[in-house]
Amino acid sequence: MNQPHLFVEVHILQSLPPSNVNRDDSGTPKQAVYGGARRARVSSQAWKRATRTEYARQVPESDRATRTKRIATLLTQRLAQPADKGGPGLTQEQAERLAAALLEPLGITKSAKKDDQSAYLLFFGKKQLDALVKLLGDSAPELAALPEDTLKAEVKKLPVIQTLSTGHPAEVALFGRMVADLPTLNVDASVQVAHALSTHAVRTEFDYYTAVDDENTEDHGAGMIGTVEFNSSTLYRYAVLGVHQLRDNLSDVTETRETAVRFIDAFARSMPTGHQNSFAHRTLPHLVLVTVRTAQPVNLVSAYEEPVTGAAGLAAESAVRLAGELQAVGDTWGDEPLRTLATYSAEGDKITEAFGSSVPFPALLDSVGTLVGQWLDGDELTSAATAEAKTR
Repeated sequence: MNQPHLFVEVHILQSLPPSNVNRDDSGTPKQAVYGGARRARVSSQAWKRATRTEYARQVPESDRATRTKRIATLLTQRLAQPADKGGPGLTQEQAERLAAALLEPLGITKSAKKDDQSAYLLFFGKKQLDALVKLLGDSAPELAALPEDTLKAEVKKLPVIQTLSTGHPAEVALFGRMVADLPTLNVDASVQVAHALSTHAVRTEFDYYTAVDDENTEDHGAGMIGTVEFNSSTLYRYAVLGVHQLRDNLSDVTETRETAVRFIDAFARSMPTGHQNSFAHRTLPHLVLVTVRTAQPVNLVSAYEEPVTGAAGLAAESAVRLAGELQAVGDTWGDEPLRTLATYSAEGDKITEAFGSSVPFPALLDSVGTLVGQWLDGDELTSAATAEAKTR
């Protein structure tokens, strides 16, 4: 019998060189105090945005989502497309009137500052926007020619809200959507992402830089002087995917499995882009741990409540701490994950005992896809030890 919940957790250790990937309003790298020590921090919003961008590279343009205040502009553009490109071929004025009428049931009002933008961001799929146009069928020119009140009355008969409430793209199904003015459009996120924290204490440093005026041959002074703040860190990153919620959002078993695998791939490979041209900070994780649970998800950041000091290297010691915390949670709470999969370069018996042997990352993704597929097919997932015993 299919379990009611399936959580796939991703724990990542990743070292960043001098960088400023996520800064506050004063330009300082974001920080947090944890365990009495100041840590480097990358906000969950920053890493979700990076993950969403990375995810979008893996899917066709038509299957992507967008979060924008310009939904009216995008809808107008589609309505103005000629018939040979799949549009009704309306004039610009007709397209604007019809787009405004279609969006009125959503309660989307114009921004007080910019007429071409809505008052708030809306997250939706590009296919959903095309579906709105298809609602009109061949009647778009006739509707666009109606008086204003008649046009609004006719458009109200169309299932506009229902169209945007179904057929969600994977990005919306993963990260959710909240529309305060119209709760019907809300989508519960199937992914939760923690703020990334350094496993150790950090200190912010300053880079003093100058720019030379190439055409200045009269003196040796700088054409510009400035400073940028930075730090370097080994980060613990954590995200959890509720496969059950993702399945409910997508209503398709095959797409759910594929989306779960793509999310883990995108989350592991993603990187916020703050000051990327100045620091070229993009790295890959040196440890990716995936744990599968059917009870509650468990963030293992408590492994670093006491800051790592780096006696044997920050990355190596952080991996050992994570292995110890995973085992301690299981021993103390009796809450061991059903499955543990890991890709890592660290060495040590403790790490191998906790995580199992390291597998190449593509193989890890394949294993996750298999486990998720089995659960979606209604198979009961058991622990690795139980599964091994059954095969003997």
